[in-house]
Amino acid sequence: MWRSLWRSIDRFSLQYFKYVINELRQIKVVDWHNRELVIDLLQSIVELVTYGDRQDPLIFEYFMEYQVLAEFVRVLKISKNSRIEAPLLQYLSIMIQNMNSDHSIYYCFSNDYINNIIGHKFEFGGDLALYYVSFLRAVSNKLNKDTVCLLLKVYGDSVVSFPLYNEALKFAHHGEKMIQTAIRALTLSIYNVSDDMVYQYITSAPVSKYFSDLVSSLSNQFFHLDALVHATEMRTNQKRKELLLETDKIVDDLYYFNDMLGVGQSRLSTVVIENLLRMLIFPILLPLLQLGQSNGSNLSAVTSFYTVSRLLQVIGGKGMFNSVAGVILYPYMTSSVRDAIERDSTESISHAKSILSEMGKVVSSSPETEGAENSSLPRDTASNKRSGILAHVFSDNPSLSLASLFLLFILAEAKDLHPLLAQMIGLNGMQNMIAVDGNIGNLLVKYMDQILNALLKVLASQPPFSILIQWHTGWFLRKLLILQGKGLGDHNFELLNSSYQQSRECLQKELDGCWFDHIPEVLRNEWPNCKAALEESSQCKDPFFVLELDDSQQATDGDATSYFAWKRMVETVKVFILYLQLKSCIFKGELLQEPLLNMSSTIADSSKTHASDIASASFGSEVSLRSGIPCTIAFSNAGIRDIYLIPKARETTGKVLLAEKHPFRSQRGVVLAIGPLAGLNPKVDEDHPTWLHLQIREFEPKLHKIKVGHQSSGMSNHVADGRWTLGFSNANACEAARLSILEEIRKQRSSVESILAPLLQDSYPGNLSETESQDE
Repeated sequence: MWRSLWRSIDRFSLQYFKYVINELRQIKVVDWHNRELVIDLLQSIVELVTYGDRQDPLIFEYFMEYQVLAEFVRVLKISKNSRIEAPLLQYLSIMIQNMNSDHSIYYCFSNDYINNIIGHKFEFGGDLALYYVSFLRAVSNKLNKDTVCLLLKVYGDSVVSFPLYNEALKFAHHGEKMIQTAIRALTLSIYNVSDDMVYQYITSAPVSKYFSDLVSSLSNQFFHLDALVHATEMRTNQKRKELLLETDKIVDDLYYFNDMLGVGQSRLSTVVIENLLRMLIFPILLPLLQLGQSNGSNLSAVTSFYTVSRLLQVIGGKGMFNSVAGVILYPYMTSSVRDAIERDSTESISHAKSILSEMGKVVSSSPETEGAENSSLPRDTASNKRSGILAHVFSDNPSLSLASLFLLFILAEAKDLHPLLAQMIGLNGMQNMIAVDGNIGNLLVKYMDQILNALLKVLASQPPFSILIQWHTGWFLRKLLILQGKGLGDHNFELLNSSYQQSRECLQKELDGCWFDHIPEVLRNEWPNCKAALEESSQCKDPFFVLELDDSQQATDGDATSYFAWKRMVETVKVFILYLQLKSCIFKGELLQEPLLNMSSTIADSSKTHASDIASASFGSEVSLRSGIPCTIAFSNAGIRDIYLIPKARETTGKVLLAEKHPFRSQRGVVLAIGPLAGLNPKVDEDHPTWLHLQIREFEPKLHKIKVGHQSSGMSNHVADGRWTLGFSNANACEAARLSILEEIRKQRSSVESILAPLLQDSYPGNLSETESQDE
């Protein structure tokens, strides 16, 4: 009977809406027996309210007049283990999300019904937390400066409770990433619409504990990162993957802090910056710079520099830059500089002034730094190099040296840095700055020769450091050369020239390796990448490199496959490009746009007609056997077969073919197998002089590039190389075949050397010895 009545009433009418409301009010208890009925009623109410908000004002007026939201609260209270909470929260979220008019939203947030639902004592199990947080998020999305006050509990002129915010924070550190993300979005929505009264509540204890908890959690992540950095049981590839995952999480958290500061509310910004400085930055920098006593639980120096550098890059801001610079430069400040900063009334320097005041107390009470408060940069150069950040800059550990220099570069290039602090570092705009007195020193300028010398020693080290260390050292060297604006001194010049010669010799050795045929292509492909890397600014450069420098020296477990030979060749080319660009930077004042390669001979050769069809041969195609060398090979599935070996080089490409005589054409053969000429490394078997062993490269660089683009596992790169063993009629025939292969390889290598000849000359991009003599 009831179903026939429902069919007779328009589903989207006021009459039907009244009927559904009455039905819901008849429910005295919600259990498993009537759960589905209640869910249907709630769904109908939400659909009708949404429709009424847009199409029928009478429906929404009835919704308001008869306090229908109170029924949702009542349903929650009369539920007895029916698990009605999840669908109820879901339908409420849908209803709030679909409300368009300010009038509707204003009503929903009035009368404390939403607060009652938010404050209901839910038993969070299963997916209920997700539904609850989605409901909170839906409410926060509809907040504005006019409606936020409807969800507050106020006493006098003060907020005493903010249920939406308070309950949301309980899920701030939930294990489900989706929930964490929703809560952060919710808090940012609140911060963007709050007034001074709300900010007073948010930034005062005990609610403000949220910010200190965030910083504490971030600090724990950095300690976990530090443990990963120093883990010794993991393989390099796996360790790098773990480090990347952990740093990605950290950067996500840092961007959340950045978003909070981006709201632009001074009270919020102050509490965020103060927590970061006092709970994270200050405890890291003091023991790192030997300005305070260690508590025995400090981060390692490299991770500490990564932490501060990444925080400055992502969060930044005048307060943060000036405070960090104030701590780092404190040991080198004259009293006049400190007085000038303390007299500055600019709001952006307030944090730094506070930090400097505390630094004075810390330094004066620390036995290790007694007398540092009166230190001055020009007084004792040797002492300065052994203290503060300079102790790390001049460290024998290149990882530590580069990490500390990187932090200085970030500070020096910051537009928000106080002029006096920027002048003390001495990287940008020094000529436009007015010194407070003549004793203000510029760290990087004062120690320029020593820093350049330390970097060049890293490049000239024997045995050489890893490609990673060399490349990042080159990046720093170029930055400092631009700053210096003049040539190198004699000793530093010799170090650079020695490093360049070393890189050229390594490249020439690769011409005897198994990937020499790919060197011109790799050089052309890597040139723009390397140029872009050298030109990268400090703010854009990811400090992740400082975490992996120590591991970059690990061996490849003795693996001699073509994959690792390929990696070595590519790294050798990159190092050679680095030195060519550094030479150009010194002698021309700019980087080279592209490499000068001798392509004329290749172009000339390519215009000739070739009688041989070997260059275009593929599996199953026909080729001429006139240059073939008869031999035999044993296939696992086909036994021993008579074949022809055909090695052939054409310009920079080369192939070796195995072909079987065509059954009907005596001078033609059918290709059975193809391999690259380079890397064959033909060897006669010591025990069987009629056997010739050939090594076949199985690694495919182009396929590897595609896999890397899809973030494939590093294990897929470890492909075992192939091996062919050919049998000949006698030892002389076997030796003749080996020499024939070597001759074709020589031709191919000669073409590659011809292309690279201009780059391998001393006069590219300028004769070093001549330039040096001119400078003298």
